[in-house]
Amino acid sequence: MWTSESWQDYELLDTSGGERLERWGKYLLVRPDPQVIWQTPRRHPGWKKFDARYIRSNKGGGQWENVRLPDAWQIRYRELCFNIKPMSFKHTGVFPEQAANWDFAAERIRARVRAKRPIRVLNLFAYTGAATINAAAAGAEVCHVDAARGMGAWARENAKSSGLEKAPVRWLVDDCAAFVARELRRGHQYDAIIMDPPSYGRGPTGQVWKIEDDLYALVEMTLKLLSDDPCFVLMSSYSTGLSPSVMGYVLASCNPRGRAEIECEELGLPVASTGYMLPCGASARMIW
Repeated sequence: MWTSESWQDYELLDTSGGERLERWGKYLLVRPDPQVIWQTPRRHPGWKKFDARYIRSNKGGGQWENVRLPDAWQIRYRELCFNIKPMSFKHTGVFPEQAANWDFAAERIRARVRAKRPIRVLNLFAYTGAATINAAAAGAEVCHVDAARGMGAWARENAKSSGLEKAPVRWLVDDCAAFVARELRRGHQYDAIIMDPPSYGRGPTGQVWKIEDDLYALVEMTLKLLSDDPCFVLMSSYSTGLSPSVMGYVLASCNPRGRAEIECEELGLPVASTGYMLPCGASARMIW
């Protein structure tokens, strides 16, 4: 399992009964988590003095209750700064378990920069830009692509808060598959690719995206954008239908460059109250 031990402004305090108790800076949040099937005693005092709790609705979706939060606040990870905003579908704008991947990408990018080899990174389904600003801070030129205009604006906020508003980032609001197809026609290439495709979604013209049905074709097309001197491909998923090994198999079978090493693992967060690791998603890496 890939984990990060370097968080200071985030902490997973406890888990029980389908929920996780988390510290985001100075605020405590309780959010649902389907992986938490155990009914352990809730001894941590935060269970009784949280600042907001997300309650799922039987009709779908949900809402925040008992809210004692500002509209937004900031947390830091190393040199990065993120603007946290509780969203209507339980998210906050950051997936803290991804810090393990940020560290991996930053290390690879910095090694390449030290060798005086420029690196262009494509970040697809880029959300609020954590991986984008991490790559930019490490020295990469980045193309950030997400179909949601609001997420793109949020990503730029994070870049500005991290002092990276002038970093070489191309911010695009676009359908990721359509963008990749156009880049192939243009003959553009990238030395590293980061992608975090959703489990399910709809495109701008109503087309349905289902990760089990559509991921392979997208990865096969996207990896054709790799340069002749590739550095890495990093793919993540929060779909329970895709194990890390399946994702690794997809990357390996779509590899257009050869000689790559494939690694695949769960992403996890340490639970402070127990010392156990909570699985939070899956990732696969292709490394040259």
